[in-house]
Amino acid sequence: MEVPNVGKRAAAVIAVLAAGALALTSCSSNSETSGPTGSVSATVSQDSALVSLLPAKIKSAGKLVVGVNQPYTPNEYKDPSGKLVGFDVDLLDATAKVLGLTTSYQEADFSKIIPAVQAGTYDVGMSSFTDTKEREQTVDFATYFTAGEQWAYASGKTVDPDNACGLKVSVQTTTYEDTDEVPAKSKACTDAGKPAITKVQFDSQDDATNAAVLGKVDAMSADSPVTAYAVKQSGGKLALSPKIYDSAPYGWAVAKGSTLGQALQKAVQSLIDNGAYLQICTKWGVQSGAIKTSVINGATG
Repeated sequence: MEVPNVGKRAAAVIAVLAAGALALTSCSSNSETSGPTGSVSATVSQDSALVSLLPAKIKSAGKLVVGVNQPYTPNEYKDPSGKLVGFDVDLLDATAKVLGLTTSYQEADFSKIIPAVQAGTYDVGMSSFTDTKEREQTVDFATYFTAGEQWAYASGKTVDPDNACGLKVSVQTTTYEDTDEVPAKSKACTDAGKPAITKVQFDSQDDATNAAVLGKVDAMSADSPVTAYAVKQSGGKLALSPKIYDSAPYGWAVAKGSTLGQALQKAVQSLIDNGAYLQICTKWGVQSGAIKTSVINGATG
């Protein structure tokens, strides 16, 4: 997740999330091998009308070459066998199937993916990119999700992120939650003459999550799909705060003006309409960010 013109996703990559699916210590029930639960029963099949929208080069190749940066659990990361998995992966694979294509994922530095899409090295940039007005100047986006900041806390208790003065909140170092979100909420507390929020920093998101599981902090804050997945994998130890802050669309980046963008957008919409999309979101525990309509270039700021 990235704040417009700044980049939450980039900050998270700098800190690099711990490899694997939010594997926590033995004190919790999470494990890298547990993976997501749930299934996708809706039919995903090729739509010949949408195939006609594909650029000739891609149609001839029969595949999408996709630039991706991992790990960013649960969106894109490697399982214990080294296979790239995640919410983004499942959804793009299903979208490609609608278009009669396979996917070929190529790992790259996050900052190099969009330039490589512009240069034609990759057909698609898939790395939890936020669709921003600034980025729309260089690439187009087919939107597929909405993400923001979201909190979680120990089950059986309730923490209001807008009234957390005097509480301890864990974050991953250098993420937007660390540099902007929690400090802003803390400042609102002190401006009102209330105790500051104690921000507890961790180098990895799994450690920040585990601190909440173990009760070392009152709550954790992370990007909404990351938090939602942590709650899903916590074995009932964590509860999800219902409010998402600073929501913005995720989008797959394609070359400016390419009909591939239209093909992806319409294919995602078909998955939304037939229920496969929501099943994929639910499988990964990120349904709170599910959208009802995919668009081209849906930036709000």
